[in-house]
Amino acid sequence: MHIPDGYLSPSTCAVLAGGSLPFLVRAILWVRKHLFSRAVPILALTTALSFVIQMFNIPLPGGTTGHAVGGTLIAALVGPWPAMIAVSVVLIIQALLFGDGGILALGANILNMAVILPLVGYGLYRLMAGASELTSPRRIIAVSVAAYIALNAAALATALEFGIQPAFFKDAAGAPLYCPYGLEVAVPAMMIGHLTIAGLAEAILTGVVFWFVAKNFPDRIRRPEK
Repeated sequence: MHIPDGYLSPSTCAVLAGGSLPFLVRAILWVRKHLFSRAVPILALTTALSFVIQMFNIPLPGGTTGHAVGGTLIAALVGPWPAMIAVSVVLIIQALLFGDGGILALGANILNMAVILPLVGYGLYRLMAGASELTSPRRIIAVSVAAYIALNAAALATALEFGIQPAFFKDAAGAPLYCPYGLEVAVPAMMIGHLTIAGLAEAILTGVVFWFVAKNFPDRIRRPEK
């Protein structure tokens, strides 16, 4: 899902980076004011987990990759705003040190995986889990389903960003300047892999880790009702 440089126009990258900036500012302000100390070890460990699982990239047709992210897991454990910062840090490190995701496309990757994914995942998780107990089957299923949907929402956003490039950015001869695949190719190429392999991996990972933390360290979880 990491977008490499050269597949999005500079103007697209600028717009998407600008779209992610207000969310990151809000996240930083929230964390400075509200993050409780007992949640810090969980945040650090899940951030490291997010980094590791994102390194296992599965190449997909259309010039991108599929992988689990862990954004819904972090959001469910400590809140969506810390999750934004955690996944953003992972994406920055991967882009700068490992070449996984482009530098110019960093804002787009942050918007897709660090903003859209945690917000969608947390919102669905909170809606489906309700006031159920932390280790109840309802809550575990809720966080797993939310993680699956959120990952695919981020993948769809990525596909749309790829797919609109040929329509807006062409040379004088009509050849695409950036991503050469339109929506009819980009959307199926992204969604088939994420609806099957990556989404299921995200759901299983999120459910198992959330259950483990809820069972053994319930005092370190920020309750969604609060």
